[in-house]
Amino acid sequence: MSSEANVQAGAPAGVSDEQQVGGGQLLQWLAVIGLIYLLLVAVAMIGTGFKAAAGDQARELFAFASNPLTGVIVGTVATALIQSSSTVTSIIVGLVAGGLPVAIAIPMIMGANMGTTITNTIVSLGHVRQGEEFRRAFSAATVHDFFNLFSIFIFLPLEIMFGFLQRIGEYLSGLLLGGGSMSVGGLNFIKPLVKPPVNVLKDVFHGIGANDVVMGIAFIVLGIALIFVVITYIGKLLKRLMVGRAKAILHGAVGRGPVAGIFSGTAITVLVQSSSTTTSLVVPLAGSGVFSLKQVYPFTLGANIGTCITALLAATAVDGGNAIFALQIALVHFSYNLIGVVVIYGLPFTRNLPIYAAEWLAGLAMKNKLYVAAYIGTVFFILPFVLIGVSQIMGW
Repeated sequence: MSSEANVQAGAPAGVSDEQQVGGGQLLQWLAVIGLIYLLLVAVAMIGTGFKAAAGDQARELFAFASNPLTGVIVGTVATALIQSSSTVTSIIVGLVAGGLPVAIAIPMIMGANMGTTITNTIVSLGHVRQGEEFRRAFSAATVHDFFNLFSIFIFLPLEIMFGFLQRIGEYLSGLLLGGGSMSVGGLNFIKPLVKPPVNVLKDVFHGIGANDVVMGIAFIVLGIALIFVVITYIGKLLKRLMVGRAKAILHGAVGRGPVAGIFSGTAITVLVQSSSTTTSLVVPLAGSGVFSLKQVYPFTLGANIGTCITALLAATAVDGGNAIFALQIALVHFSYNLIGVVVIYGLPFTRNLPIYAAEWLAGLAMKNKLYVAAYIGTVFFILPFVLIGVSQIMGW
C-alpha cells in the first residue's frame, strides 16, 4: 500500500501495512501480559478472601464435596456449565490457597477434565446432517470424553485408597519450593507484583467499614468474576494471534505419529490457553476425513496436558502458609493428566478402549440423533445430580 493510500485509510503517511500489523500485534501481546497479571491478582484475591471469610472453617464449608464422587461431579458440572476448565482449575487453586483441603480439590480437578469435553461434542453437531461425516466428527469428539471417563474410573479409586496423586503433588511442590517456602524456587518475584492491588482493595473495604467476612466474600466474588473475564479475553486474543500458527502445527504434526500428536496437542493448548479450542480445531478435520480417529486421539491427550499451564501459572500468585498447597494441586493436575496418558495410552490393552467406545456411540448417533442429546444430558447433567442424590441418601 502506498503512503497516499495509507493517508486515505486514516493511517499516518509512511506507515506500511506490515508496521500497522506489527504494532497491532504488539498491543495485543501487551494486552495478553496485562490479562495474565489480572489472572494472578484474581487468584490471590480468591485465596485472600476465602481465608478472611472462612478462617479455620474451610473444611466445614466444603463438607458437601468431602465425598470424592461428589467432588468429581462438582468439577464436571461446573466446567460443563462454564465451558472452561482453565477457569475452574484457577478457581480451585485460589480456593486451596484459602484453605480448601487438597484431598477435596483433587476429585474436582478430575471432574474439570471431564466437563471441558462437552465443547468438542457440541462442535461435532455442525456435521449432524452429513451422515458419515458426522460419524467421524462425533467419534473424534467423544474419544476425548471416554479417555477422561476411563481416567476417572482408574485413578479415582486408587487416589481414594492410596492418595498417590496427593503424594506426588506434595513431593514435587516440596522440590520446587524448598520444602514449603514460597520464597524459594524462583517464584518469589510474583508475590510482590500481586500484593499491591490486593492490599489496596483491602484498605478500600476496611475504609468503608466492612468486616473480614464481608470483605472476604466480596474478594471471592470479585476474584471469580475477574477470572471469568480474563480467561475469556485471553482466549479471544490468543485465538486471534495464535490459531493460524496452531493450525500449521496441527497439520504438520498430527499425521506424524502418536508422540508428535501428543506434543502438538500440548503445544497448541499452551499457545491458545484452551483445551476446548485445541480439540475443537481437530474435530472438523476428522469429520472431513483429513485425519483419522487414531491420529486425532493422541492429539486430544496432549490438550489435556497443555491445559495444566493455567493452574500452574495461577499457583504462583499465592503466598502465605497455603502457598505450597496451591502449587501442590496445580502439580496434581499436571501429574494426573500425564500419568493418564502414560497408563491408558501407553498400555496396549487399554489404548484402544476410548476409540472402541467412541466408534460405538458414533454409530448409534448416526442412526438416531436422539442418542446425542441423551448422551450429553445424561453424562454431563442428569447422572451427576442423580449420583449426588444417591451419595447423600446412602450417607457416603
